[in-house]
Amino acid sequence: MCSLTLRSAWLGVVLAALQVPLAAAREFRFADLLPAGSPAVETALHLDSTLRERTYGRLGLTVGHGSIDSENFIVSQLRLGLLDMARLNLSAFHSSVPATIVPSLPFLFRSTEEMQRVLDGPIGDRILAAIEKEGFIGLCFYGMGPRSIYAQRPIRHVDDVKGMIIRIQPSPAAVEIVRALGAQPLALPFDRVDDALKAGVVDAAENTWSTFAAAEHDKVAKYFSLTEHMQAPSVLVFSRKVWTELSRVEQVAIRAAANDSVAYMRDRLTAYDAVATERVAKAGVEVVKDVNRKSFADVLVPLYPRLVSDQRLQSLVQEIKAGAETADLPATPPR
Repeated sequence: MCSLTLRSAWLGVVLAALQVPLAAAREFRFADLLPAGSPAVETALHLDSTLRERTYGRLGLTVGHGSIDSENFIVSQLRLGLLDMARLNLSAFHSSVPATIVPSLPFLFRSTEEMQRVLDGPIGDRILAAIEKEGFIGLCFYGMGPRSIYAQRPIRHVDDVKGMIIRIQPSPAAVEIVRALGAQPLALPFDRVDDALKAGVVDAAENTWSTFAAAEHDKVAKYFSLTEHMQAPSVLVFSRKVWTELSRVEQVAIRAAANDSVAYMRDRLTAYDAVATERVAKAGVEVVKDVNRKSFADVLVPLYPRLVSDQRLQSLVQEIKAGAETADLPATPPR
């Protein structure tokens, strides 16, 4: 497989070269848990527009957003071909595709940019290929920014979360991570987080800044502590059951539009975060910046062998780390 840039270029050439008429018009069912106006949903709508424009209206998306369904339910619908396409957190595949745990490891990436560089390349291709073996076509990754903890009190040190009940995504890895912090994990569907925080069923939750703002969790949690404990991306997937019914031309068109949507998503996320920062500040939320991240890393990084016990996945982790170190090396001076 090739890098994101080369792959996009190749797909564009193929799409332009294939002058075979598309089959009957197709309207694909798309699901996203986030509400309208969020960067993720705006990107899905952009993807719909791109597909319609490039295929002269023959392919398009019906974008469902703010779904009350759980990610596990959406996964099952995709597997059965009852849903065509979705953007999901990688945690939805942790149990069935262990390779997806790797990008979700705490403190593996030092920045969103580093994560993007890794997942845009061959390593990202290998993880997408692993997803395909389980009945899904992995199209691309969307970086959503670092995940942090938000609650009704500030979190500045790992000791501050001990004994807390923290909402997590349904994932064995998430359970291990929160327990290592000395807190109690409680897996809840995304649409129930707001009520759980209001009722005190959970003391805290963790997510990205854009998701915190888009879901309006600032109304129920007044402290957003920048623990930035992981850079877990989301993934755009297509039902393999439906994919096999498509023509080669249709598949190429979808892959090309998906790859091109990655840059759009990044731009939307940057713009949205700036607007959200101003709005959330007016709502009285305090962003806690003086977090001792080392106290979290000291507890969570040693979990790697338990979270990814397979030797091949451990080698993948080392490959990512080695790549980060190489990227830090100064350029070789000219001779």
